[in-house]
Parts: sequence; structure tokens; C-alpha cells
Amino acid sequence: MADVKALQERSESLEIETRAFIDGKFVSSVSKKTFADVNPANGKLVADISECDQEDVEVAVAAARKAFVAGTWSKLAPRDRKVVLLKLADLLERDAEEFAILEALDTGKPVADALEVDVPDAIATLRWHAEAIDKIYDSVSPTSGNIVSMVVREPIGVVGAVIPWNFPIAITAMKLGPVLAGGNSLVVKPAEQTPLTAIKLASLANEAGIPAGVFNVVPGYGETAGKALGLHPDVDCVSFTGSTEVGRYFLKYSAESNIKRIILELGGKSPAIVMNDVEDFAPVIEQVCAGILFSQGENCSAGSRLLIHEDIKERFLKELLVAFDDWKVGNPFVEGTRVGAMIDEKHMKRVLGYIETGKSEGAKVIYGGKRLLEETNGFYVEPTIFDNVTNDMTIAQEEIFGPVLSVITFKTTEEAIAIANDTVYGLAASLYTGDLRTAHTVSRAIQAGTVSVNCFSEGDQAVPFGGFKQSGFGGREKSLAAHDQYLQTKTIWMQLD
Repeated sequence: MADVKALQERSESLEIETRAFIDGKFVSSVSKKTFADVNPANGKLVADISECDQEDVEVAVAAARKAFVAGTWSKLAPRDRKVVLLKLADLLERDAEEFAILEALDTGKPVADALEVDVPDAIATLRWHAEAIDKIYDSVSPTSGNIVSMVVREPIGVVGAVIPWNFPIAITAMKLGPVLAGGNSLVVKPAEQTPLTAIKLASLANEAGIPAGVFNVVPGYGETAGKALGLHPDVDCVSFTGSTEVGRYFLKYSAESNIKRIILELGGKSPAIVMNDVEDFAPVIEQVCAGILFSQGENCSAGSRLLIHEDIKERFLKELLVAFDDWKVGNPFVEGTRVGAMIDEKHMKRVLGYIETGKSEGAKVIYGGKRLLEETNGFYVEPTIFDNVTNDMTIAQEEIFGPVLSVITFKTTEEAIAIANDTVYGLAASLYTGDLRTAHTVSRAIQAGTVSVNCFSEGDQAVPFGGFKQSGFGGREKSLAAHDQYLQTKTIWMQLD
């Protein structure tokens, strides 16, 4: 378990790198401009970060292209790339505490979660993709004796990765792993709210032996640096994780530039379905709480809609209210904190605005619903449960991205499926049942990229992650499927006589 007090003491003396990382070295932005990185837990300045824009992206992409063409990484033997990525994972593990501190300072999440969940997940992700490098085979198709037909996969080239602010180090690793495994060069644009761990990871890239230009980090705003990546004619692919609204822009940028490949992992409005054949409420309630409260509910696959059978609703909610009491809201560097701060003041107000909208549309707050710890100048929202929600309400249809749970009642399995699928999203879902037949039939009927049964889970590194409908487009994160999206297939047809 994390020694939270020791981590808090260390955070006060940490030396923080604030510059961009381009072509193997840290540099200030071309304009010399900076932007403020603010701690969501107390509203205080953490650091002034180099603000990259189009000029910096031009330099970074040029460095990435130069490295790709030179072949210092792209032409390296797969086993040699594996050694380097495994070393990068080892270095991340060595510096795990520092990464956890930086993650907590940036995101406002409990530092214990960063140390025990986020950073280990990033390490495991890098190792998984590194180990896959020399186990992905090309193929030879069946032909006549005078023909050799090879189907080979080659790196796509220069990849831009636009990272969200909710799981910065984990999602950076999720993209970096398969991108670099395939021999590509990478330009990362971290969210302006959470640039610190991507910058820190860049310092480890040099130490691990990743050649200059192969891994670049350009902190900045989405409307400048992010847009520049999307429109750049020498970027071959952009992988974006974030809101559906912003994801649309990258499709537009692709159409307006070089028709680059776009991979989108977007929003969700995931249902947690509890059937009336559940006998033991305790483990289900634990998972439902984690589904909406872990990471402050700032999770694209958060179980934000609780679909509960009418036969058990009253008893289940009674126990759920008690369980919510265990999720203490507070300073990320205080022992026992399980729910931290919203990412910034703007987002806090957005979440509180949704709570007011829910009330105005007739839903009933039965737990929480207020801003907390205002005296700290932090951006805290009390975990909130709405009852009497119908699926056409705003809080049931739009992604709130906060610790707000909407309770919706159903009578039949068919009704539960219909409610679950009545959304523009299709990222994830959870189903709780004691019946094997129900587990199979309902999980197959739900329109979502991941359906977890009797747990809240996105699976591990070995399974694809991504969404249906407006939750995703163009590929999948994790698993070997992630490698495919950063490679392009070539047919080589050779006539021998």
C-alpha cells in the first residue's frame, strides 16, 4: 500500500521538467510562451509549461519523419526494439513514485490510486506490447509454384497521439506501446491540464535508448497544437482519446489534409444492469460504486446509469447509500481519500450544472449533489445519486464525466436491454446476474465494445478496448488489434518464371 504521507512530503521538493521534448532533447516552445498547470486539489500553480503551437508541431513532425526515414528505429530488428521498450518499462517502474506524484498533482486523483493502479497499468502495457513485437507474423498466401505471394505489415510512419486528462500516463503508454512496437515515430500532445507525466516519460526515453526524433512531446492546447497535428500533411495517423465532440474535429482535419488514418476512443454512457436474480448485494454494490466513483467518475467507461430491477430496487438502494459513505472525498495526498478533485474549475461547474439540470427535469437527488471543500480552493464534487430517472432525461443521455449516478428502473430483461442500448454511445456495460443464460443472452444483446459480467472491468492488456456507435471509430486500444491500426498491409506478388 502507498505511504501517502511520504508521497506528500516528496511532492513538495520534486523538481519538475516543464519543457517540450523534440528530437531527443528538452526545448522551450518556439514562441517562448507558457501556460499554467494548476493543481485541481487546491487551485495552486504547479508549474508553467512550455506552450507549443503549430511551429513546434512542425519541428516535432519533421524530427519524427527524419528519424523514420533514417531507420534508426523503424528498421531496427524487432527483438532490438523489444529490448528498448522493456527497458523503458523498467525505468518507469523505478520511478513509479515520482510518476504517481506528478499524476496526482495534475489530475487531482488520489495519489494512492495513481501509484497502485495507473502507473502499474502503464508499466504492464509497455511490457505487454514490447513482448508482442517479435511474435507478430506476416504471411504467405497459397499460390502456384512459380509465384511467391507475401502479405507483410509495415509501420505507417509518423503517428500523432492526443492524450486526455483523466488517465494521462496509462493512456500515453496505451498508445506509445503499439506505436513504437511497430517501428513508427510518435508525437504526443498531452492534455494541457495534465502534461507532467508525458514530459517525464520523455526523459526516460533517452535513458532507455529510444533514438532522437522517435518519441516527441508537444504540450499545448487542443485548438493549436492538437489541430496542427490533425492537419499536418506529414502525419500519417492520429490516435485521439477524448470527447466525441472533439473527435469529430479530427475526422474533419483528416478530410481537409492528407486523409490520414484517424483512430478515435470517445465518450460513453455505460449502463450497469442489476437483475433480480442477484442473491448477494455486497459484491455488486462494491463494483457499482467503483464503476461510478473511481477516478472521480472521470472515466469514459464509467457505469453512470444504474439499471435496477424493480423487485430489488428499494433494498439495493438502501445498501448503496451506505456504501457511498465509504468513498471519502478529499485531498489526494491524505490517507483514506478515495475521491479526489474534478480536473479544473470549468469542469466542476459543468458537473454541478448537470446536477441542477437533473433536478429541473424531475429526477430526485437521494445522495450528495453539492460542491465540497470549497475552502481549499479545490474543485470537489460530492458523489451523487439520482433516483426517479427516465432514460430520456439529459443526465441519462449526456456524458457528465463526474461522480453522478442515475438510477433507472426496469421490469423485464427485454426492457433492460432496450434502455441500455437507448444511447448514442456504446463503449462499455456491466451486467450483474446469477443466471448463466441471462449472462450470455444479455451480454450479446448489449451494443457496447466491452461488456463485463458480475464485475466492473475493461479487461486487461490482452483484450481490445473501444466502442460502438459514437464511442469510437477506426480501431481498438490494447491487444494485438492495437498493433494492426499502426501498421499498413502490403502485398508482394513475385513471379519466379
